[in-house]
Amino acid sequence: MGLDKRMLDYLEIDSVEQLFSDIPEEVRIPGPVLPPGLSEPEVIRTIKEMLATNVTAEDMPCFLGAGIYRHHVPAAVWSLVSRSEFITSYTPYQAEISQGMLQALFEYQSAISELVGMEVVNSSNYDASTALGEAALMSYRIRPQRQFLIPEALHWERKSVLRNYLRGVGMEVVEYAYDSYSGGIDLDDLRNKFGPEVSGIYAEVPNLFGVIDPSVMGLKKEYPEAVLVVGVNPISLGVLVPPGEYGADIVIGEGQALGSPMNFGGPLLGIFATRMEHVRKMPGRLIGMTRDSDGRRAYCMTLQTREQHIRRAKATSNICTNEALMAVTASVYLSLLGKEGLEGLAKVNVTRAKRLMTLMGEIDGFTSPVFEGSHFNEFVVRAPMRPEKLNRLLLKHGIIGGLPLGAHVPRLDHHMLFATTEMHSDADQDALLRALKEVV
Repeated sequence: MGLDKRMLDYLEIDSVEQLFSDIPEEVRIPGPVLPPGLSEPEVIRTIKEMLATNVTAEDMPCFLGAGIYRHHVPAAVWSLVSRSEFITSYTPYQAEISQGMLQALFEYQSAISELVGMEVVNSSNYDASTALGEAALMSYRIRPQRQFLIPEALHWERKSVLRNYLRGVGMEVVEYAYDSYSGGIDLDDLRNKFGPEVSGIYAEVPNLFGVIDPSVMGLKKEYPEAVLVVGVNPISLGVLVPPGEYGADIVIGEGQALGSPMNFGGPLLGIFATRMEHVRKMPGRLIGMTRDSDGRRAYCMTLQTREQHIRRAKATSNICTNEALMAVTASVYLSLLGKEGLEGLAKVNVTRAKRLMTLMGEIDGFTSPVFEGSHFNEFVVRAPMRPEKLNRLLLKHGIIGGLPLGAHVPRLDHHMLFATTEMHSDADQDALLRALKEVV
């Protein structure tokens, strides 16, 4: 009797599949079909052959965006964060965390605080989606009303996660429209949706369309009683006014752009910042600097609001595990770039996008950009054919095209979102333009 059979008999089951019987059939993913009896080297070789069919941004120019971006990561970033002192998949707690790791997270908080113009930064959240969910819950703790306003044009994953977060407290998510000319907030629709039952308002700069909407800067003045939550692309803050300067109560964002690769969508880094007056309502952990019994500088977890550390009734969150390695990565990345480097990088992204969307607008059949507002590093284009078909044709030319928007923003059925960064040379953009002219 083989080992596998003895294990199944001991567990009183007939097959390994029975171990997964609790997982609904409709959400299961079939595993790779491998011939039986392969040796370990044969399995590895077979799997590598399967993976070789993937096409990545390393293989051809990629113009997808919508929250995950390909930026240059200086070699020093990986050299430092790959050290054994940092690289761990486990989130350390106070009892076993080292002073070095605490200091690295403290430096992350300090850098993000300066970047977003806020007094307090936690370290950290899983990603921007969970940071938004936590921000909405925090807005309810600050102003206990039942509605939370979000843009109609918001990343679909952020919407989904947000609704899941708010289901437990019975909050309602209400969407306000975007302006069809500028791509920014439809201020009239926002005024119609706002009322005394609103807890907070969420807005993004730049938004899903890559539009830099100046009207966000006036929201706190118009709605002082509401909790203003602002979502940011941290790279854009090299040239944009930080949200703390125009009244944001909470700032969230996706920190993947700060030194982490796209890596098929993860791991990510959720940025979360707030004002000192709200610190006791903030989720996550806060690293502080103090002195030890000998008077030496030391670091400790000043605030730990997870139910694992305190009474459940007092916790602000129960899944606010941080992304420690990604936070350290962001800290190293920002330290290497510095203020001038980040500003220069942001300007390159603006000029890259301006060049591409202008030249794309000169191709017959294309409307580019669709929105007249200022853009950061991505923009919306109306295509003369179905975006999905266009992307299939671009792949044959060795190019990963833009994101079709119709499934996520119904009003933009024939539209695509194109993103470009410093990683795209003029030659990359010109290759895209030539391919577009050929396929249409």
